[in-house]
Amino acid sequence: MTTPDFDEIIDRRGTHSAKWDGMEAYYGVSPDDGLPMWVADMDFRPPACVTRALQDYIDHGVFGYFGDDAAYRASIGWWMQERHGWQIDTGAVFSTHGLVNGTGLCLQAFTEPGDGVVLFTPVYHAFARVIRAAGRKVVECPLALTEGRYEMDFAAYDAQMTGNEKLLILCSPHNPGGRVWSAEELRALADFAIRHDLVVVSDEIHSDLILPGARHVPMAVACPDISDRLVMMTATTKTFNLAGAHVGNVIIHDPDLRRRFETVMTANGISPNSFALHAATAAYSPEGAAWVEALCNYLDGNRKLFDEGINAIPGVTSMKLEGTYLAWVDFSGTGMEATEVQRRIEKDARIAVNYGESFGLGGETYQRFNLATPRARVAEAVERMQKAFADLQ
Repeated sequence: MTTPDFDEIIDRRGTHSAKWDGMEAYYGVSPDDGLPMWVADMDFRPPACVTRALQDYIDHGVFGYFGDDAAYRASIGWWMQERHGWQIDTGAVFSTHGLVNGTGLCLQAFTEPGDGVVLFTPVYHAFARVIRAAGRKVVECPLALTEGRYEMDFAAYDAQMTGNEKLLILCSPHNPGGRVWSAEELRALADFAIRHDLVVVSDEIHSDLILPGARHVPMAVACPDISDRLVMMTATTKTFNLAGAHVGNVIIHDPDLRRRFETVMTANGISPNSFALHAATAAYSPEGAAWVEALCNYLDGNRKLFDEGINAIPGVTSMKLEGTYLAWVDFSGTGMEATEVQRRIEKDARIAVNYGESFGLGGETYQRFNLATPRARVAEAVERMQKAFADLQ
């Protein structure tokens, strides 16, 4: 494998990049002098095996419907076994147009309008958006903050349940807090789901982006006894920076749940994108695995640089990151209103970030920063932030 150059500066401006070309409209931060640290994609090229596979497809020159997906399914099975010790039935895999699409399909398959859907907040903002758009009710169960890290408080959540809740969406690892849930925590979640008769949708899109010292355990491995109420969601898109491919794996081993989901897939006319399946098959390979190892080590270096600089600002704390490349920064110690924090970040530091309140209850004093960019840009962001909040020094 060619050693990846994550320090390479790749100009993404003018390429229809949501992250770069969209930040001026959203934040008033020009891509000419701004740093986009909001949209969760990376400023890195994917592994060479992916580029080769797509180039071979382009060179062939005929882009018809994708058939015979045996190699694609086998690559998913190999990856889950080798990477996570999880043996899957490759016949239980559905290919969706990303995991937000997968989430919407789960809502259609396993809930009815008006049903409650449990979220542990603050959490990935697209969940609540899709739930509300589907006419379901968002049930926010706030995470407990214990010694600077998030934990689930099931005694409090038990008291919140009304019986109207039908589905629970877990973000594992957690976005935006970066927690990698332990097997014990997942067991407690499974028991909670059993007590309240909830279908569990475990979104594990960040499961390969685990920093040194942490270990991801798939929900299906931690709690095999809840397969009759479990839907697993994984993807190559976050892992290998293929977000624009919009492809995800929804893995359902229970026959009844699988039948219900398949019916919804058919009703929505979902079929796979051939470019995405070629890319995903190439990514789930030994070469792709070596690339991910190098990536996670690089991201850990970015995390250390960012945390050291941001935590040096009085009243500002970056939550310890165990997984993902998304830093979750608390500004409550500054005593500033969120609007003032955002003004300084956007106008003074010229950085675009995700507003904490968009992630639900508990996110009001936070901002989310994307660290998946060359280290020189992370260093530049830290320097700009320190200048923007210099009066606190």
